[in-house]
Amino acid sequence: MTDIAVVDYGMGNLRSVAKALECVAPERRVRVTSLPEEVLAADRVVFPGQGAMPDCIRELDDRGLREAVLKSAHSKPFLGICIGLQMLFERSEEGEVAGLGVLPGQVVRFDKSVMRGDHLKVPHMGWNEVRQAKAHPLWAGIDDGVRFYFVHSYYVETSDRDLVVGETMYPSAFTSCVAQDNIFAAQFHPEKSHKAGLKLLSNFVSWNP
Repeated sequence: MTDIAVVDYGMGNLRSVAKALECVAPERRVRVTSLPEEVLAADRVVFPGQGAMPDCIRELDDRGLREAVLKSAHSKPFLGICIGLQMLFERSEEGEVAGLGVLPGQVVRFDKSVMRGDHLKVPHMGWNEVRQAKAHPLWAGIDDGVRFYFVHSYYVETSDRDLVVGETMYPSAFTSCVAQDNIFAAQFHPEKSHKAGLKLLSNFVSWNP
């Protein structure tokens, strides 16, 4: 059995995620996999991704991974990263595509007119602070306001404030981390975020929700 499955649906550099997990948990078996049965058999699942939401949803379905991801998101420690966070929600403005509907909310684009007024660019790319909106085991040993690495043009809006465990300013506050039961998902890339990112991944590996 694979201890940790990194879901491979053909979108993003998943090897960097796997290498970071191997770094913080050398005693665990980490496997990048596109096989639904391996995702289902894993003790915990990491759901990363980069690219356009419509492409990600299509590739997930074409590889027969939707059901395995949905079952995992309801049954075991589950970490969403970047598009892996966005896909958990109900709908995205990017291509007007339906998400997986695990969590309530939608994915919207940064307003370019607001960005220009604040001399900011879309995509939001680079290091930015994450304010910890509430306590969570994955924040253990990570200072509030520490900087993580972002690359995205869309972000999540949800009316369920209980989901929000992290927020970031760009230029106003947007949801950068959510959590519910066995799910934790981040808009930033922990595998590219040096010590703080590795600490978050280490916390995930030992997390028993």
